[in-house]
Amino acid sequence: MNTLKRFMVGLEAIPTATSWQLTDLGEAKGKQQLFTRQAPQKLKALREHALIESAVSSNRIEGVEVPPNRVRPALFGKPLLKDRSEEELRGYRHALEWIHREGAGMPVTAATILELHRLSRAGAADAGRYKEKDGDIIEKHPDGRERVRFRTVPAAKTPGSVADMLAAWARLEEERRIPELVLMAGFNLDFLCIHPFRDSNGRVSRLLFLLQTYHLGYEVGRYISLERLIEQNKERYYETLEISSQNWHEGKHDPWPYVNYLLFILMEAYREFESRLGQLKEARGAKTEVVLAVIRGMRGRFKVAELVAACPGVSMDMIRLVLKDLRRDGRVECLGRGKNAEWERKGKW
Repeated sequence: MNTLKRFMVGLEAIPTATSWQLTDLGEAKGKQQLFTRQAPQKLKALREHALIESAVSSNRIEGVEVPPNRVRPALFGKPLLKDRSEEELRGYRHALEWIHREGAGMPVTAATILELHRLSRAGAADAGRYKEKDGDIIEKHPDGRERVRFRTVPAAKTPGSVADMLAAWARLEEERRIPELVLMAGFNLDFLCIHPFRDSNGRVSRLLFLLQTYHLGYEVGRYISLERLIEQNKERYYETLEISSQNWHEGKHDPWPYVNYLLFILMEAYREFESRLGQLKEARGAKTEVVLAVIRGMRGRFKVAELVAACPGVSMDMIRLVLKDLRRDGRVECLGRGKNAEWERKGKW
């Protein structure tokens, strides 16, 4: 009995520590819109940086490394690539771009999982195909000794196990008895325990993590690399995964160490996001940039009250000062008098 099925039959009580993390994440999500309205150029830079870090870190966790001077050419350059590692790096970028583009509208289905694997495997013979042979997770020691860390689901049972996992996910989402973030983490644990592919299971699990956070409205992964945070906490990742996978096949495992780990990663991403933009807010001219960005996004005429609502943390006096300067430069026009006067942007800027 896997994690999601345990949730379905009500075998799990949410630990207090998990509840605290869920509360913190709910507050972070509530402030998300406030931060994403600020400094479009800074956000654009964060998006590009996060994409690069995500591709590099997720591949590096799996032992796939590209020299620093080849990262940008491999990710954004011409099609010619030097080796297999660069192909997989670019493939991961394509998978990320698909998720960033489609976001919450991209369904979590077997077809999606197979396509994410196909992209991240970048043309390998087994890309987009479930494993055809049984394969356990083997831990190798420096002295040459090996041990079976986890026995994965046999190849013959893999498609059915994935289908069961997806059905349980859909049913639990509909029932809404279990917090959605807990379901997401439980899904991720089950995916890794099924181990549906010969290779790239870790990379696909991280792509699914990003996709499912988008489904739940947690979009911090667009600006802060979740994969990089996982890499920075890699020892804890492997430790909690090993603890939570013990006795998974018998349904007697403890999912909470791994569930709490993924919630921790998501919360760390929000802390970093707020820290970066919090520093930005205090920078000279930052509030002016916020107002200018909002005006650039206005369609047709607008009122000062609309700017105030769209620029939290910026005073009305500051907004009026920005409008005064823009009017002097001929970039906006005031079409009336008093507080209800309408304004209009002139030309493209």
